[in-house]
Amino acid sequence: MIDQLRNIGLSDLEARCYLALHEEPKISGYEVAKKVSVSRSNVYAALRSLTDKGMCRAVEAEPVLYDAVPIEQLVRLLKTDFEQTSRTLLEQLQSPPRTSASFYNWQGDKALETTIRRLVSNADTSIVADIWAEDAGWFEEALLEAERRGVAVTVISIGECHTRLQHVLVHRRSDEWKHIDSRRFSILCDSRSALIGSFGKSVKLSALETDHPSVIELLQNGFYHDVIMEQIEQDFGNELAEKYGRHYDKIINPYRELLE
Repeated sequence: MIDQLRNIGLSDLEARCYLALHEEPKISGYEVAKKVSVSRSNVYAALRSLTDKGMCRAVEAEPVLYDAVPIEQLVRLLKTDFEQTSRTLLEQLQSPPRTSASFYNWQGDKALETTIRRLVSNADTSIVADIWAEDAGWFEEALLEAERRGVAVTVISIGECHTRLQHVLVHRRSDEWKHIDSRRFSILCDSRSALIGSFGKSVKLSALETDHPSVIELLQNGFYHDVIMEQIEQDFGNELAEKYGRHYDKIINPYRELLE
């Protein structure tokens, strides 16, 4: 809960003080300090800040008592403030026209998580995510929220994926995939913006964001290939395995040296 309160602009100590007041209303700053095990001077400073932000209330008494503003009222206030600020920004800060496609590089856990959430939350109609099963946690909550908004979400999962998402196509893994050092991923939103990157111990966590038409087309074609092969394998899986090998090795092996 501390992290959620920090996300709405509270410091760590302010969040702890708010929770203490939420659990036991109308207590003194001294009692709050005992609950959070922090010096009274720091707690009183945090309580003043919470009061200035409209998140707690002071009761004139001897000593002064503090009470948390009910979370329902606080959330509604924050929503109203955010909506008003959003309207002002959208009215006064118009994005300049784009003259060419762009490439942006993101590195690190926090930057990647924020970029995923931003792209997914701005999708209007469709999202295609191509990910390894073990990396689904990076994307699942944002994609579930997109589904709730009515966006058509399709996940191509490398390996069996246990998820609450509705539309998941699973690719079998061959034994050779166990030795792969990096696990690629991609997200295509509304066929206009894309994020491509890799997870893995041997590679630095990074991703490339782009709206370049060639990259968009490559991801679209990859998705069409996956969908077609999924249906063909459902209909003719045994015949294909017998003729070309379980993982199409008879077709692929002559070309492996060219790509390795």
